[in-house]
Amino acid sequence: MQVKIWITLAMAACLGAGAHAADGNAEMAKGKISMCVGCHGVPDYKTAFPSVYKVPKLGGQHPQYIVAALKEYKRGERSHPTMRAIAESLSEQDMADIAAYYGDAK
Repeated sequence: MQVKIWITLAMAACLGAGAHAADGNAEMAKGKISMCVGCHGVPDYKTAFPSVYKVPKLGGQHPQYIVAALKEYKRGERSHPTMRAIAESLSEQDMADIAAYYGDAK
């Protein structure tokens, strides 16, 4: 899993995803994160669909990683159905704003 995270970060840097994250507006994200906090805002939350696993904490994550992950969900490269549906509804600016918000949060 950790290897995939580092590969994703490297890919994001190469593809310029970091530039979008740098342009994100954390303040604008406050109106966009309601779909995130239901799972990612609950300490130690575990989901049961499509399988049981611990939902990752987003606060403090690298913005480039968040943008890269959301793009992978949107393209279908990551398969979680709920995350894919959410990511498909996001513009690149939405992704950058959300990444800026969670990148600044702890």
